[in-house]
Amino acid sequence: MQEDVNIFYNITYGELLQAQVIEQIRLFLEEDPEALYSLVIGTDSQEKTNGDASKKHIDLITAVVVHRKGFGGRYFWQRKNSVVIHTLREKIYAETLTSLDFAKFFIPLLKKALNGKSPDYRLEIHVDVGEHGETREMIKEIVGMVNGNGYVAKTKPEAYGATYVADKHT
Repeated sequence: MQEDVNIFYNITYGELLQAQVIEQIRLFLEEDPEALYSLVIGTDSQEKTNGDASKKHIDLITAVVVHRKGFGGRYFWQRKNSVVIHTLREKIYAETLTSLDFAKFFIPLLKKALNGKSPDYRLEIHVDVGEHGETREMIKEIVGMVNGNGYVAKTKPEAYGATYVADKHT
């Protein structure tokens, strides 16, 4: 079971289509073209049962955050469902691959909408791994996977897109 990839959510605007999210990001970037921006993509997941333990699935929440340094930001999120993941390694890979797949289709659409007129932004993929805890052994491979796809990877504690924003909606 997978939800429509064109549907996003935002606390202020509610349910949005992908084109509306891109337009909101474009407008936010154009409000202050001289500011420094980051565009962050991060995914978190959680197992859900919907009250029936035999019907488990994984909610994968991907957040896209546009952050104006020193002046706040906006974020949007998308929910996908996946089959149950059995290990922590599978979970981290599923989250990272979901973020990478999202970036591959979303970023070209955003660049086309910006048409070179908006300020530059630093694109980051936030991954839910860090130096402390069970994921510390996976940092090199996950960061390598993100960097190998041409993106900048951020890990905990800097990975707020995955560990706070996306996590808030799982």
